[in-house]
Amino acid sequence: MSRYALIQLISKYPELAECEADIAAAADTIAASYRAGGKLLLCGNGGSASDCDHIVGELMKGFMSKRPLPEKVRSTFAAQFPEEGDYLSDHLQGALPAISLNGSSALASAYANDVAADMVYAQQVYGYGQPGDVLLGISTSGNSANVIRALQTAKVRKLTTIGLTGRSGGKMSDLCDIAIKVPWDITPDVQERHLPIYHALCIMLEDYFFLQD
Repeated sequence: MSRYALIQLISKYPELAECEADIAAAADTIAASYRAGGKLLLCGNGGSASDCDHIVGELMKGFMSKRPLPEKVRSTFAAQFPEEGDYLSDHLQGALPAISLNGSSALASAYANDVAADMVYAQQVYGYGQPGDVLLGISTSGNSANVIRALQTAKVRKLTTIGLTGRSGGKMSDLCDIAIKVPWDITPDVQERHLPIYHALCIMLEDYFFLQD
């Protein structure tokens, strides 16, 4: 996998050099899951929930490249829908499957009210997750209760777990196969470094799957 985006990241944010190996490992791990037919689940709270949605937006459609459909897929659309196949093919893009677990307000509110608020993400990991999938938990403190419960469930369901957090890593450190711990402590400082990290991850994944010769 090309490391160009990672090199650029470190050149812009030299303080993230200590995270370089973990970022590279996260990219390789997610890529391996995708190659095997897996998917990426994501969870976080507040600004980190928005980060999860942001990541999904970069993976599920073109980010830095247009990701045109392969000719074989285009031919299938044309054969199935002769009048509209070209339109469909022209307006679809290659996707890397990713699901933000904060997206279903009906499920979240019902589960928080009827069962337990800290289990909302865990329930979705249990329902959506399959062995070989990846769960990315984002928490600046590393101690968000509902993210911790999701990671615990992921371990039992045999998902690979990745954490994006702050300097200490909190409780997430012991639950994540890979923990990307930015060397900052205050929430805004941590979140400001999370964004360029996940942009680099998304670029590396896109390049790997859609820009290979």
